Amino acid sequence: MSKLIQGVHHIAVKPTAENYRRTVEFYTGLLGMETVKSWGDPERPCLMISCGDNSCMEILSGESDQLPAGPLAHIAFATDKVDELIEKVRAEGYEITDEPKDVDLGGTPIRIAFFYGPTHEHIELFWVKG
Repeated sequence: MSKLIQGVHHIAVKPTAENYRRTVEFYTGLLGMETVKSWGDPERPCLMISCGDNSCMEILSGESDQLPAGPLAHIAFATDKVDELIEKVRAEGYEITDEPKDVDLGGTPIRIAFFYGPTHEHIELFWVKG
């Protein structure tokens, strides 16, 4: 049987709009983490930076200066079993917030889905399809 979860793909932080550049500078400048991918536009930029192994940190563009849920947006687990896992989660009664879908992430085809875990943590299932 293959593993359902293959590791942490990324941890996403969502700083306020005002602190986006400072957050990027902290991780890429001060800590020296390398940018793996960038997307979005000048008003809503996003980055994926390497944590030094196979995992990344995603820095999402803040929409405002309010963070109702705090700066941790979600944790994403790498898996090629997005649909199978969502059905298992659904069968156990957990809230699915985003059904499985294919997305283009800056030229990379991915399949994702989101749900809330037992302590209301937002979890993403993330499959790089190529």
